[in-house]
Amino acid sequence: MLHKLTAAIHPRMAVVLHDLIMVLAAWVLAKYLRYDMVHAASQVGFATLELPVVVVIQGCVFAWLGLYKGLWRFASLPDLWNIARVAVIGAVGIYPALFLYNRLEGVPRSVLVIYPVLLIILLGVPRLVYRYWKDSRLNAPRRSALRRVVVIGAGPAGEGLMRDLHRACQYRVVGFVDDDRSLRGTHIRGVPVLGTLEQLPALAHNAAADMLLIALPAATAAEMRHAVVSCERTELPFRTMPRLEDVIAGRAQRHEIKEVAIEDVLGRDVVELDWTTIREGITGRRVIVTGGGGSIGSELCRQVARLGAGTLTVVDASEYSLHRIERELRQSFPELKLHGVLANCRDKAAMQHVFAEARPQVVFHAAAYKHVPLLEGQLREAFGNNVLATRIVADMAVRHKVDNFLLISTDKAVNPTSVMGACKRIAEMYCQNLAQRASTRFVTVRFGNVLDSAGSVVPLFREQIRRGGPVTVTHPDMSRYFMTIPEACQLILQASALGTGGEIFALDMGEPIRIRDLAEQMIRLAGKRPGVDVPIVYTGLRPGEKLFEELFHPQENYSATVHAKIYLAQSRSVSLELLGATLDKATTAVTGFDENSLRSQVSLLLPAFSWAGGNKSADNVVPLRQHNNEGAA
Repeated sequence: MLHKLTAAIHPRMAVVLHDLIMVLAAWVLAKYLRYDMVHAASQVGFATLELPVVVVIQGCVFAWLGLYKGLWRFASLPDLWNIARVAVIGAVGIYPALFLYNRLEGVPRSVLVIYPVLLIILLGVPRLVYRYWKDSRLNAPRRSALRRVVVIGAGPAGEGLMRDLHRACQYRVVGFVDDDRSLRGTHIRGVPVLGTLEQLPALAHNAAADMLLIALPAATAAEMRHAVVSCERTELPFRTMPRLEDVIAGRAQRHEIKEVAIEDVLGRDVVELDWTTIREGITGRRVIVTGGGGSIGSELCRQVARLGAGTLTVVDASEYSLHRIERELRQSFPELKLHGVLANCRDKAAMQHVFAEARPQVVFHAAAYKHVPLLEGQLREAFGNNVLATRIVADMAVRHKVDNFLLISTDKAVNPTSVMGACKRIAEMYCQNLAQRASTRFVTVRFGNVLDSAGSVVPLFREQIRRGGPVTVTHPDMSRYFMTIPEACQLILQASALGTGGEIFALDMGEPIRIRDLAEQMIRLAGKRPGVDVPIVYTGLRPGEKLFEELFHPQENYSATVHAKIYLAQSRSVSLELLGATLDKATTAVTGFDENSLRSQVSLLLPAFSWAGGNKSADNVVPLRQHNNEGAA
């Protein structure tokens, strides 16, 4: 026990003893410097209690200002600032103490100015030297054993990453690469900026690099793609830092090193939102999110919680999904009034109970089936979940006087060629018609595929690549629009704030991406060669699939909105009487499992819909960019 106590006390006492000796040294040296060292021997004198008074006063200041709370091992600028404070305050305290003792006899006033400067040096330099020595010992592994790294990006992020890598004792930064030519030949913490990205293969070879690290957290999607292509040309492994928006949202740490994900390459520029308007629609309000355990629904829940909803009710038919999102929200937002409800939106009694209990002001209806090929042979289930459940939830919103109801739809509802798209189009039609005769604001938002959503192509490709292939692509020319889940949900919230009732908003999905290109890029990001290490197999279009997705129907005159990435599609009118009567018959057909009758009702509402699942080409598609130009004119 005594040994442990001695071991714990000894280092601290050694530090205290060192500092008090430095106090004596600084005071004596200050006097000698005052008399120019040469004549000091005959002129310098010390009163009997002069040195004890200096040591006691300065020691008390050390203790009072917490000089010994810091460790020499981690000495830094804040510690030097604290040393400067204790030195100056100590001198201020010593002056009146010596004045009361002997009227400052033998103590020139200039000593009280020289003393704190010397004390700062005598206390600070040993600490910095000790830290340098400890860092050197920790980094003692042979330099040849460290992985040689070239950092792409010579900005603050690159410099911070280098400091973190230095502390990790596993990497050695041997150079920076940056397209800013004015940085060529400069050094960052002693490490040179070697050249530009175009020169990266040669520079990495000459530097004998083992790895490349991309330190461009604020890069645009185009800049990130350029950096990734440059890294791939070197055939070296490469990693990246999280995007700035992921760090701000708390989804990643600032200098975390991770593999380059497909989202980093295909992601788009940061969305600028009118957060003031969005907060006005969410903060303090009672919100319901159906399908809250799904990919879009769960991110909507996070965004709503982050915006300070008064209460949040999450409805989902999956026990596991509901448990997962509820546990996450309770951990991340402990102050949130959260209610998780395990229920199917097709259960009218359950929805009546949920709305009566929650008394929502805002409803986000994200519950739906979405897998196109699977639903082709499941008309009854697709119609029941995507249409009838929407009808029940929308009717409850009207009955309970909900302020805002937002339907999450899909680009597959435009010129639908699949059962899923047809059902989502009918759900849109019902909400549009309700908007004409209800006080609730009904708004629909359409968008395409979201990267890495559950069951989507990205996690499928990732699993196929992990197994070594083959990666299955339906058609070499198939293309899809993609956006990230957070971006989709943020634009959904913005569209909700823009809508006045009855609108169908379409999100600017950017440029379509060929699925073949997506597969090849994911294979390369995994450090493998497409068609060599991982084969790609084309399986043919499946029932209900299109080669190219459409964002607007030719008859839906669209217009721009105040937000650059949200467009308004003018809805096509549908007879209220026909819609209501047809849905009643369809409900009877679903109850009686009469799929032939159900097909007939769908055909009445969508006469152009082909049950053969014929794959339409892009003949009727007008690119969104072109729409934008016409709308602006």
